[in-house]
Amino acid sequence: MSQLKGEKILLGPSSFASADPGPMELLVSTGACIVDNPYKRRLTKDEISGLLSQGITGLIAGLEPLDREVLAGSGLKVISRCGAGMSNVDRRAAEEIGIAVRNTPEAPAASVAELTLGAMLSLLRMIPEMNTELHKGRWSKKIGGLLEGRTVVVLGLGHIGRRLCELLSPFKAEVLAVDPFVRDAAGDVPLVELEEALPRADIVSVHCSGEDCVLGRKELNRLKPGALLLNAARGGLVDEEALIECLDEGRVSGAWLDVFGREPYSGPLTGYSQVILTPHVGSYTRECRKRMETEAVNNLIEAFAEIRKG
Repeated sequence: MSQLKGEKILLGPSSFASADPGPMELLVSTGACIVDNPYKRRLTKDEISGLLSQGITGLIAGLEPLDREVLAGSGLKVISRCGAGMSNVDRRAAEEIGIAVRNTPEAPAASVAELTLGAMLSLLRMIPEMNTELHKGRWSKKIGGLLEGRTVVVLGLGHIGRRLCELLSPFKAEVLAVDPFVRDAAGDVPLVELEEALPRADIVSVHCSGEDCVLGRKELNRLKPGALLLNAARGGLVDEEALIECLDEGRVSGAWLDVFGREPYSGPLTGYSQVILTPHVGSYTRECRKRMETEAVNNLIEAFAEIRKG
């Protein structure tokens, strides 16, 4: 196999093939010249620009900023995003420049949805707080709550949001979906407007695309006191300062965040025991990483094949 012979491929994600060697073996078998991420973390704009200037024609992309300036200064032919979200890629600029763009929208769905459900249950039963207490030698029991009977609002009905709706079904919660870009909800889940959903929500789980703020102070003020908030999509979708105010007021009683406006995160939310923080690990299961990375490599191969056919 030598489908990519002569092409120079940059690996953006620092964790590529760390869970399973298969995706890397597949990429090596194509005959491409592979350039690893030398920084072993998410690349900055200057760093990705500098690397792309070295004759790179294909990119296995993570979350590095790929705006018009970066793309215009590159010699890229193909961007194969290893993941579902595309908000870090200026797709219009890529199309105008002639860069093919692919992603793996279905691969992370089960992994992110399962983690979200786990975080939801952990918040309801206050598992992290009791764990911390017991590790300190304190036998401190806390009375939590059931998921059954609660109203869960799922913001965003892409692959992940729909998968979460499926997982919630056996728990007998009332699930409402909000997504202005779809007409049909998942199964029996009703599709409602955000303004209607928020006052009814006991739990809000964010799975939207894009970077624009969806839950600012105005929206969070519509929540009933004691609501829970979860975000596994993008950090910018939730106003962090407004969330902190709501935590202080008790309007939001707990939260789980896997994504942040700036990563790695070290902000004031680290001081709130009722907030679970994870370092953007929604897709970090062995099964998901292997599938996602394998799809990303295959997408890269197929896109180059299409280009060569003319």
